[in-house]
Formats: sequence, structure tokens, C-alpha cells
Amino acid sequence: MSASPDKSALRAELRRLRRRLQAETPDAAQRAAAGLPLERLPAFTSFAGYQPQGSELDPAPLMARLAATGAVRALPAAFGWEEPLEFRAWAPGAALEPDAFGIPAPPPEAEAVLPNVVIAPQLAFDRRGGRLGQGAGHYDRTLANLRRGRAVFVLGLAYAGQELAEIPMEPHDQRLDAILTETGYIAVARAR
Repeated sequence: MSASPDKSALRAELRRLRRRLQAETPDAAQRAAAGLPLERLPAFTSFAGYQPQGSELDPAPLMARLAATGAVRALPAAFGWEEPLEFRAWAPGAALEPDAFGIPAPPPEAEAVLPNVVIAPQLAFDRRGGRLGQGAGHYDRTLANLRRGRAVFVLGLAYAGQELAEIPMEPHDQRLDAILTETGYIAVARAR
């Protein structure tokens, strides 16, 4: 999926911003995890996180907090550019192997999981649930597939400084249900 020139330029600028925010707030992941109001999440028995790439906010502290509820923890695995992600069960210390893009993922023999909650990385967000990702559309395809079958709560994890007034959205873009940053939890108020 190709991004428009405006989105491509915006992504480059936002990657630079995120690197700066990472350097300025090294404790952001711990602060975000500690600040999550668990009672604001719907009931869940499984959730998916991600392996942070570059300056993405590390979801490990948040995943540990969610796993403490007894929920099954999963990570994504990618198969190709046009394919949705598959979430697979994973526990800390379990083996990971590179997926189609070289990102560490649970191996193919790991159990497939349909998570109730998905923690989504991003380059930027807005308070209407707009999310700007890396541009390949993996999370949009994956969330659309999951949401066809049942309710899935998508929690964007980001630095507070990644907030924009408005994310340019396209018809296929999937919205967040809430955003968690090192400064707090942002519920998205919108009609589905």
C-alpha cells in the first residue's frame, strides 16, 4: 500500500519527533503502564502487544500488567506486505524468530490467538481515535478482519507528544478505542 506524499513526509517528521521523545522520556513505558485504569478496558481473556521497533514506545511493562490479570499474551507475526498479521501466544523468555519483515515473532507452531484487546504502536494519534502507522496497512487489515467477527478493543500506545490535532484518515483506516501515554489514558468518544 503506498502512502500519499503528504503522509510520507508526515511520517518522516513524526519518526524524528518520536526519537526525540524517546530520548527525553526514558521512563515513559513504565509511567504509561502504571497509569492504565484497568477498569476502563472491556472484559478480556487475551491481548496482543508488539515487539518495539526503533523508537516505538515499549509495551513490555503494559503487557506485564495485563498478563497479571491472567489473560493470554500474544505477539504479531507478519507474512507479507498485503497480508494481515497473525497473533500468536507468547510468554516472556519463549523463543522468537524473525517474521517476513525480520521482526521477532512467536514461531509458527505457537498457538494462534484472537485477542480481545490489541495494543497498537503508532507514529501519531488524535483524540478521535485516528492513528497514523508506518504506512503498510498491516494493523488496519488485521483490525478490520478481527472486528468483522467480534468486538476488539484497540489501545494505542504512544508518547504524549505524538498527539496531533487531526490524523488524515482514509476509509480503510481503523480507529483506536483509547490511547495510553506516559501522561494518562485518553478515551475516544465517537460513534461506531
